[in-house]
Amino acid sequence: MSNQTSEQFNLDDLKSARALTVEIVQSVAALVKPAMVTEDVESILAKELKERGIEKLWHPSKVRLGKNTTKSFRELNEEVTLEEGDLFFLDIGPVYLDHEGDYGDTFVCGKDVKGHGRLAKAAKQIFEVTKSAWQGENLSGEALYQVAVAEAQKHELILNPAMGGHRVGEFPHALHYKGQLLPYDSIPHSGLWILEILVVDPSLERGAFFEDLLIE
Repeated sequence: MSNQTSEQFNLDDLKSARALTVEIVQSVAALVKPAMVTEDVESILAKELKERGIEKLWHPSKVRLGKNTTKSFRELNEEVTLEEGDLFFLDIGPVYLDHEGDYGDTFVCGKDVKGHGRLAKAAKQIFEVTKSAWQGENLSGEALYQVAVAEAQKHELILNPAMGGHRVGEFPHALHYKGQLLPYDSIPHSGLWILEILVVDPSLERGAFFEDLLIE
């Protein structure tokens, strides 16, 4: 069941949902400025989703600013005012063409005066190394996250396993599989799984998040 789809599944529609989701995240990130609080960014995101014609989300949007970037999906935000050079990340799951988009990325607010940009870059690098292992070695979800943990250690970062990837597909994907990718003991099929990377630097009290579709 975990790699199955229904007759409604269309890979081109899923790719379109992914592309739109990436565009929304990047468009909203470009509007984030110092002195904003979480609610400011949430308002920008809500407006962007409405303007793009998104009427349904398959998971609640997550906006993490500053020290909240260490938090996993279910943790509550603390009150934070974004500073120049600090990190923030966006994680959204819009439904488009009856398929599930899901994308998350970490950004530096303004100029990288704090040097935190390296953390955002590391999350993407760990994602790419792990994705390459999936493409080249036919690894299970469980084995993929072993790769991710080892790569995080090379960057002297800690991988947070609470953000352990998941299925996507035609809405709702939960009809096929509800669990995470991290403990999944089979090979995830192309175009059906999201790889999530949340890494934390305890010395900075900051984290960085990157997620995207595993697709050939």
